[in-house]
Amino acid sequence: MRIVLKGYLQLMRPANLPTAAADILAGITIVLYLQNIDVMTFLGEQGGDVFLLVFSSVALYAGGVVFNDVFDAELDAVERPERAIPSGRVPKRKAIYFGTVLMLIGIALAFKCTLLSGMISVVLTIAILAYDGYFKQFGFVGPLNMGICRGLNLLLGMSILGSLTHWYISLVPVVYIFAITLISRGEVHGNNKKHIVWAGILYAIVVLSIALIVMQQKDNVLVLLPFLLLFGFLIYSPLIKAYKENSPKNIKKAVMGGVLSLVVMNACWVAGFSNWYLALAVLLLLPISMLLSKLFAVT
Repeated sequence: MRIVLKGYLQLMRPANLPTAAADILAGITIVLYLQNIDVMTFLGEQGGDVFLLVFSSVALYAGGVVFNDVFDAELDAVERPERAIPSGRVPKRKAIYFGTVLMLIGIALAFKCTLLSGMISVVLTIAILAYDGYFKQFGFVGPLNMGICRGLNLLLGMSILGSLTHWYISLVPVVYIFAITLISRGEVHGNNKKHIVWAGILYAIVVLSIALIVMQQKDNVLVLLPFLLLFGFLIYSPLIKAYKENSPKNIKKAVMGGVLSLVVMNACWVAGFSNWYLALAVLLLLPISMLLSKLFAVT
C-alpha cells in the first residue's frame, strides 16, 4: 500500500505544487493593487476565494504532470524506468483516471470562485493536455505551450475579482517557462549549451521585465530589490554551472533550480505590488518545495 501511495505522489510532483500556489498568490496580489483593494482586508473578507483558486491551481498542475507521465509512458520505460507508470507501481489506466479526477476538481473549484476563473481553468486544462499529448515534441512550440500554461495560471489568480486588467503581466512567466523548457531539452543526453545561452538571455528579460513593470505601476523598487537579487542568484548559479560542465546531471539541476525559483519570482511580484512581509510569506513556500524535491523528482 505504501509503495502504491508513493507512486501516486510521484506522479503529482509534490515539490512543484507550491509553485502553482505561488502563481495564484502573486496574481491575486497584483490585481488587488491595480484595483486599489487592501490585501489584508480582502483576505479577511474573501479568504475562501483565495483557497478555492490555490487548490484549483494545485489540482490542475498535479493533473497535468500525471498526464505528462501517461503520454510519456513508453519513452519513460526506456529513459526513466524508475518512474511510477513504467515501474508498475501505478497502472497506466489508473493514472488516467487519477489525472482526470484532479483536473475536474481543479475546474470545479475555479468555477466556484468566479465564472471568469472557471473559463480560464478550462483553457488552462486544454493547454496542459495539448502540451502533454502533442506539442512538447516540437523545439519552439513545445516550450511556448508550456510557458502559456504558466501564464494562464497567473491569470487564474488575477481573475479572482471576475475581471481582468493588465493581462500582459502574464507574458513574463511565459518567457520564463520557455527558458526552463529549453534547458530541459538536454536533461537526458546533455550537450545543450546553445539552449542554455538562450535561456540565460530570456532569464535576463524576465528579471528586467519584473523590475520595469513594478516601477511603472508602483515605486516599490527598494522592497523588490532583495527578492529580485535572490531570484537572479538562484536561477543563474546552476545555469552557469550547467554551461561550464554540460552534463545531464548539471542540466537537471539547472531545470530544478528554475522550477523551484518560480516561488521566488512570485515573491518578487508580491514584494513589488504589496509589501515585504507578504512576499516573505510566499517565499516560505520555497523551503517546502526544496524539502519535497529531496523526496520526489521535480522533472
